Amino acid sequence: MTAYCAPTRDMQFVINELAGLAEVAALPAFADQEVGPELVEAVLEEAAKLATEALAPLNKSGDRQGARIGPEGVVPADGFTAAYQQFIEGGWNGLGCPVEHGGQGLPELLNTATQEMWNSANMSFALCPMLNAGAIEAIRQAGSAEQRALFLPKMIGGEWTGTMNLTESPAGSDLSAVRTRAVPEGDHYRIFGQKIFITWGEHNMTENTIHLVLARTPDAPEGVKGISLFIVPKFLVNPDGSLGARNDVHAVSIEHKLGIHASPTCVMAFGDRDGAIGYRVGEENKGLAYMFIMMNEARFKVGLQGLAIGERAYQAAREYAKDRVQGRPVGAKSGDRVTIIHHPDVRRMLMTMKAQNEAMRALAYVVAMHMDLARHHPDPATRQTHQARFDLLIPVVKGWSTEISIEIASLGVQVHGGMGFIEETGACQHLRDSRITTIYEGTTGIQAADLAGRKLSLDRGAAMRALIAEMETTAEDLGRLPGDDIATIRAGLREGASALAAATEWILASRDASAVMAISVDYLMLAGTVCGGWQMARAAGVAQNKLVIGEESVFHEAKLVTARFYAEHLLPKAGSLLRSIQNGGVSIMALTVEQF
Repeated sequence: MTAYCAPTRDMQFVINELAGLAEVAALPAFADQEVGPELVEAVLEEAAKLATEALAPLNKSGDRQGARIGPEGVVPADGFTAAYQQFIEGGWNGLGCPVEHGGQGLPELLNTATQEMWNSANMSFALCPMLNAGAIEAIRQAGSAEQRALFLPKMIGGEWTGTMNLTESPAGSDLSAVRTRAVPEGDHYRIFGQKIFITWGEHNMTENTIHLVLARTPDAPEGVKGISLFIVPKFLVNPDGSLGARNDVHAVSIEHKLGIHASPTCVMAFGDRDGAIGYRVGEENKGLAYMFIMMNEARFKVGLQGLAIGERAYQAAREYAKDRVQGRPVGAKSGDRVTIIHHPDVRRMLMTMKAQNEAMRALAYVVAMHMDLARHHPDPATRQTHQARFDLLIPVVKGWSTEISIEIASLGVQVHGGMGFIEETGACQHLRDSRITTIYEGTTGIQAADLAGRKLSLDRGAAMRALIAEMETTAEDLGRLPGDDIATIRAGLREGASALAAATEWILASRDASAVMAISVDYLMLAGTVCGGWQMARAAGVAQNKLVIGEESVFHEAKLVTARFYAEHLLPKAGSLLRSIQNGGVSIMALTVEQF
């Protein structure tokens, strides 16, 4: 398996040049942090060391061994506990968390880059702190002052981890069908029920696990309006923060999965005896709203997983293509054989992988910037504007990036040829691990329904139109720069933005909800493809300006060529997706059930 090398140069380029580091650093929340290019470089350098030296070496062994369950509970793969201790001792778990609860209070923009590294190095490992982050944010926003004081310092420090317990066997993604019960008893509740697919629901890497559980109180109304959220610790926590008795919650089993073998996916039982003691978060029957705090956090980070796996698969394919000698150059009938990176079709695959990774990275980091501004800008109207952009793009980052990651991982297998089908190369693992990303935390169809059916209708397309207007402004700005590369990129961006605008208006004008849902995934993929092209166009503009002044020609030349490849070979997909959208869902829904 190829060693992982964190792409810190491109990360710094995106953070500094595209994602508005200066604007984020100027926020009052970061006034004492001295956030700037020097800090970014230092943090990324240290994160890269941990990712490459401690986490990446466990990726393959963890995949082979997996987590296991026995009388002592769930035991992680060898080496994971020591790596986790190194992770929390370095303060990485609390990098973007509030200082008042023990975090470092750095921007989400910088935290996002480290999250990419953890997931590229070892996605199974990274899932543990990722779910903890969602639980932290839910308690921070919706928990009481006492709950925040009792749970957040240990969760942010990493001494305890958090989970999300949403899904039940009959319900799946339909949370209205949740049947876990919460029976009131004094200042707490007794929880009874079973949850499935709980990532890192049980393990012994920390002394406690804090479960956030969706359940119904006795008089709750049916459907999603009757769901409440509860904190259910593995070990009860005394008022002074010390641990008490073991709670009535445990893992019944762990799933045998296609990928992420080292991440224990648990079936969790609550209340097999007297009922698991739980504490309600916020108001009764408002659990769905609180759940979406966790879910948005998780959906964004799953989108990052798509980028991370794409990057890891690309690096493996690139290095293999540089080493594997096979065939002669096109048209040559004699002479030395060459490495396969010299063959045009291999170049096509590598450029497809590289360009899409860079587009995903730029979009995700820009969305992280909007998250920082939505949370911390002193002006309420400005916060609202950035929150609208963040909300609009969350399903795009999650859905588009994960769908693309599977394509990239599959191309990685293809570049390896027959060796890609052999587990020893590692290419198979990247494909297997990537496959879950389009499913958990809301399938691609759910993301598409959220984007096309909910986000557009909330403001009648205002946020999307504002986004498209910014794309058109970028195209106008490129018109003032010289060069054939820039001209090609500008033309591609204008066509892509036009396709996205036309598709948006078609959806907004449609009165057939079924037709919109039928083409919603096409719309999501169109939005992602064009947003990626927009970010690559912005990157090309920066690179061209740098080249004009003679700054670091090798990196910026590569960025310019990669952006042109995206415009020529990937952005044209926007046109075909638009045609699919405008054809509507007639043929999609035409067959009877019996005709399938």
